[in-house]
Amino acid sequence: MTAFCVMKLLCQATGNGNRYARRLFGTLLTQTPQKRVFSPFWMVVPDPRKSTLFGLSQPFCTAEKSHKEPKRKAAFGSVGRRIPYRILHVISQDGESLGNMHRAEALKLMDQQDLKLVLLRENAEPPVYRLMTGQQIHEEQLKRAEKKKASPKSGMVQKELSFSSAIAKNDLETKTKQIAQWIEKKYHVKVTIRQAKDNKTDMFMLFDQILETVSEKATYLSKPKVTREGVSTCILRHMSDKELKAYHKMEKQKTSTVKKDENEDVKSNELRQ
Repeated sequence: MTAFCVMKLLCQATGNGNRYARRLFGTLLTQTPQKRVFSPFWMVVPDPRKSTLFGLSQPFCTAEKSHKEPKRKAAFGSVGRRIPYRILHVISQDGESLGNMHRAEALKLMDQQDLKLVLLRENAEPPVYRLMTGQQIHEEQLKRAEKKKASPKSGMVQKELSFSSAIAKNDLETKTKQIAQWIEKKYHVKVTIRQAKDNKTDMFMLFDQILETVSEKATYLSKPKVTREGVSTCILRHMSDKELKAYHKMEKQKTSTVKKDENEDVKSNELRQ
């Protein structure tokens, strides 16, 4: 009786094993064969929908994948409410430091005072922002544009001359001739005049006098301005072809107007006689 029970259990175990084997091998045989790409770099990627999947991995490389372009410097102006930094150093409208604060506090202060936030120094830690009015922003933009315009371009030669407002007439003529030679070579010429002590000569009149001497070819790149007390400066440049044509056209009109006036004067004098 015992032997009969053992034989029955063995038959049941063998039947279950065969059934499971048929299920396993039947599933593998009915699967669609996957197209495989051979590569020296392989990795197994588990996927619940498939039994086994081979995927191509990227080879190890120390070189950079892509070269990022350098970040362009943002134009000076209001940043609105787009502030990527959490902590800021804020400067008031009058130029006083308000210390570090959370950007939410800075935006609240901006709304309360009806001002605009302007990024001054992004590389500082933390970045520096200033509260400014629209008029202040506009004036600062004009200053920066003037400064950029006055700065010599790459490859452009800039010469400099400096003298006192008490300069003698002969020396001024010599300086003017030197400026004319540089202008002829299409150099930029920076002229600096220092106000002499006990001298009341108008420095801006001297600048106009110099420009008038070379007016056929030169014009102001940067108009005369006071850089500090007792010192004024300007920058002269050669006129473009378009400006030269406009200048010659204007001169012809002036000449024709003068001749017309002279002819009218002659006619009126003849009639009187």
